[in-house]
Amino acid sequence: MKYLQIDSKLFTTNRKKFMAQMKPKSIAVFNSNDIYPISADSTMPFEQHRDIFYLTGADQEETILVLFPDAIDKKHKEVLFVRETNAHIAVWEGEKLTKERATEVSGIETVYWLTDFDKIFFDLMTEANTIYFNTNEHYRQAVETETREDRFIKKCKANYPAHQWAKSNPILQSIRGVKETQEIALMQKACHITEKGFRRLLSFVEPGVWEYEIEAELLHEFVRNRSKGFAYTPIIASGKNANVLHYIENNQQCKDGDMLLMDAAAEYANYSSDLTRTIPVNGKFTKRQREVYNAVLRVKNDATKMLVPGTIWAEYHKEVGKLMTSELLGLGLLDKADVQNEDKNWPAYKKYFMHGTSHHIGLDTHDYGELKTPMKANMVFTVEPGIYIPEENMGVRLEDNVVIQENGAPFNLMANIPIETDEIEDLMQS
Repeated sequence: MKYLQIDSKLFTTNRKKFMAQMKPKSIAVFNSNDIYPISADSTMPFEQHRDIFYLTGADQEETILVLFPDAIDKKHKEVLFVRETNAHIAVWEGEKLTKERATEVSGIETVYWLTDFDKIFFDLMTEANTIYFNTNEHYRQAVETETREDRFIKKCKANYPAHQWAKSNPILQSIRGVKETQEIALMQKACHITEKGFRRLLSFVEPGVWEYEIEAELLHEFVRNRSKGFAYTPIIASGKNANVLHYIENNQQCKDGDMLLMDAAAEYANYSSDLTRTIPVNGKFTKRQREVYNAVLRVKNDATKMLVPGTIWAEYHKEVGKLMTSELLGLGLLDKADVQNEDKNWPAYKKYFMHGTSHHIGLDTHDYGELKTPMKANMVFTVEPGIYIPEENMGVRLEDNVVIQENGAPFNLMANIPIETDEIEDLMQS
């Protein structure tokens, strides 16, 4: 891994939080992700399942975590299974976790080879009444591929039909949404790397440059700062492309007079950052571009102030809609009749701002976290309003990542990343 080793105390704390919510005489199992094939002998780069990483720090395939707080043998309260390594694997694939190294990374004292899993798991299941399955219940999930977790659940239900089943996901939604101090520091690191990439672009972007060249500049800066790359597929959208919310082709030439919307950010140690900035390709905002840009910036700044403990996510978005409606009226994009006659299920402002304003961010870009209960301190949210005007060949979105504080305004992890129009112009023209 490119990132510096994370203190295992973080993962020990995370496991304690999870186990504190488990039922008596229950056992929970977490599997790593598969390595997914492309074709022939090619595979996609391995990405660890965020839940097992959150609980162990083990960033390796073929890994299983078992949590059993009521185990008769105390050494089996936390058990990590890893793939047995040897000299041959070391030559062909590189270093893998030894038992000693697995303990150092995770803080788990009891580590077995994966080949011992079935035997040891059977023994533990004779002591347990309930097993927690780790199903994916994220509100945006749309997974069609059968995962390693899915196969385990099928096998477990067949082999242990007399056990009760429970869901890990509600516990994970609760605890992953509220970040530990060390997690926020890792996210701050990802944001610092993203800042370096963005500042690099301000002296690189000019009329004639291609979107993919901008993507390459970002990737260069991210990797040279210990990131493995983008936290999500980057959007580098010039001109009319900015009106396609998930434009990822990044294959067009940037033209003089156009705006350039960039939704691209670095990960660090599997933790995401999520930045959007919109800049003038030629380094100078037109009067109209500046008007639209500053309207979006005002909405972002006012929306950020609402992210305090006790705020309800759905109600927050309604209030942001009111802010945006006011700005769109000021820009002449809506009139009073549009607002008076709007469909309450699709308000008038949605014509120009059709997506949400904030989502949890952490190990996943659209992270786990409760959305139907009041916001809590140390939750981390994006703030990303936008205005999209196809008829004006323009789309503007601005996005920062903020930490909710127990008292006072949210802390902006991206406060040092240029966002004011004058500063952007100065940096682009210097």
